[in-house]
Amino acid sequence: MCAATVITLGCRLNAYESEVMRAHAEASGRETVIVNTCAVTAEAERQARQAIRRARREHPAARLVVTGCSAQIDPARYAAMTEVDQVLGNSEKMQAQSFLDADAPRVRVNDIASVRETAEHLVAGFEGRARAFLEVQQGCDHACTFCIIPRGRGPSRSVPLGEIVRQARLLIETGTAELVLTGVDLTAYGADLPGAPTLGQMARRLLAQLPELRRLRLSSLDPIEIDDALWRLIGEEERVMPHLHLSIQAGDDMILKRMKRRHSRADALAAAARARSVRPEIALGADLIAGFPTETEEMFANTLRLVEEAGLTFLHVFPYSSRPGTPAARMPQVPHAVRKQRAERLRQAGAAALARHLAARVDGAASVLAETDATGHAEDFSPVRFEAPASAGAIVAAEIVGSDGRHLIARTLP
Repeated sequence: MCAATVITLGCRLNAYESEVMRAHAEASGRETVIVNTCAVTAEAERQARQAIRRARREHPAARLVVTGCSAQIDPARYAAMTEVDQVLGNSEKMQAQSFLDADAPRVRVNDIASVRETAEHLVAGFEGRARAFLEVQQGCDHACTFCIIPRGRGPSRSVPLGEIVRQARLLIETGTAELVLTGVDLTAYGADLPGAPTLGQMARRLLAQLPELRRLRLSSLDPIEIDDALWRLIGEEERVMPHLHLSIQAGDDMILKRMKRRHSRADALAAAARARSVRPEIALGADLIAGFPTETEEMFANTLRLVEEAGLTFLHVFPYSSRPGTPAARMPQVPHAVRKQRAERLRQAGAAALARHLAARVDGAASVLAETDATGHAEDFSPVRFEAPASAGAIVAAEIVGSDGRHLIARTLP
């Protein structure tokens, strides 16, 4: 079995899929390098091309495969690169035959909009990770004006509970202490399945069938689509971690309308308030876009204020990136320099919020997932650095003895 090198760009779903591809590529018996691309911004695509060129220099004899959302959307662009041996679409990359067939076409990218099922694929484990991502949903049926990802991922489709349990059990058996349920539009889970189970109903059944699972975490959630069953589960089940990441994008109602988002500013604030009412110790993160077309300074100020008003701690900030073919690309654009400056102001607000959150935890206790012998994450996703080496892969009891503004400093307890 030959080793496979996988370079992953972008989201948690890509991280999961990279592990599936790693197993397929290793079984092929050929030295393979896979670049799993992202298309969410122009910068992500630039990084993908840079990674491809670097990978070819470092692995001159390897088969170099490019896949992911950027390859799905614009396969010809990557096929034109002399460094690339094969281009696979997002559906094709999950098929073992794509890696086993030595005579496969150089470009295998089908119409992702025609895909109606999720592939059944198992991951034997995540290399060196006590936390593992588990894909439970794919694709998106919505049409946010800034987003090109539906063109890369196709329509929304859900993984049946039985398959989720099967994959989760295998991951637990190989040492995973924490599972992260992930998807492109996670709160859309179940609408396409018999009986239309909600995300909250599925998560409760998953935990009931897996009493050995110690920690469950959720990836990005649409604030207006968190179902009542999930809110109850967050409040009642200690194994669901007190940390939610909300797909908010903006804090101004006009910008949200022009983004074609499904929530308002008030909805985002209501979701934050409800989270704290059911789980007072919960920490909240959010995706935010700075410099969306037509955004004025006043509109941006509404987003900036939302960080404090909603009590957001972990921010993923993106300067708006125009994606050709999307409605937002045809709107009046904010100058690049202004987008960059506004994004930096949001990041500064996020850094200050994180520092305050961490300072409030000093002198308390935490249950920390030690991802290496030096670092880990607490239940609320606060990043942790250990004073002395911890047992990597274990969940350890710790005393919080300080903070450097970006991490908690922890001392493990006997």
